[in-house]
Amino acid sequence: MDMFGLSDEEWTAILLSLRVSFVAMIASLPLGILVALLLARGRFWGKSLLNGVIHLPLILPPVVTGFILLILFGRRGPIGSLLDQYLGIVLSFRWTGAALACGVMGFPLMVRSIRPSIEAVDRNLEEAAGTLGASPLWVFLTVTLPLIIPGVIAGMILCFAKAMGEFGATITFVSNIPGETQTLSAAIYTFTQVPGGDSGAMRLTLVSIVISMLALLASEFLTYLAGRRIDPE
Repeated sequence: MDMFGLSDEEWTAILLSLRVSFVAMIASLPLGILVALLLARGRFWGKSLLNGVIHLPLILPPVVTGFILLILFGRRGPIGSLLDQYLGIVLSFRWTGAALACGVMGFPLMVRSIRPSIEAVDRNLEEAAGTLGASPLWVFLTVTLPLIIPGVIAGMILCFAKAMGEFGATITFVSNIPGETQTLSAAIYTFTQVPGGDSGAMRLTLVSIVISMLALLASEFLTYLAGRRIDPE
């Protein structure tokens, strides 16, 4: 036991949750910006369908999402078998699979935060940069991206917070293996299932609340700094 009253197993679950959530957030970011850009600016057949698929994890039971991931990315799944055979990557019952499940669950929240920021960008600023000879990629990196930073930060924090609290999809896809896939939420659940586990569940619940509050405060602070940098006045 340490000075905070947390056992080694509890610390392992906390650190694993932080690692899984961080990886889920970073891995989701490039695709999140791209999808948000497509939904905000794109004009193509199937846009509504794409929007529905992206937001499906928000309305599906998390267990269903986890089962779909298990079917697709399990060792015998169409994607998982290819990853295992050609790249030696196994996601099911691994912490990397937990990161995938958390990323899928947090991805819609990231897109929902970034998309309005892109829609609010003044297109005249981008067109002005284009007339000066800047390529579309350079315009995005130097004009659009700085303007949408507050939305990007908010989306990253929401994805991280969702990943920290994810349970249903994760436990269905990667189970609840101590030291490998037992995240903070899974550890709390485990404590509630054993006699005398209430104190452990309470400790981890308090830790979860503290981490979530710190994430929200960090989001507000970073968004404020980004806004000040973009509009010093």
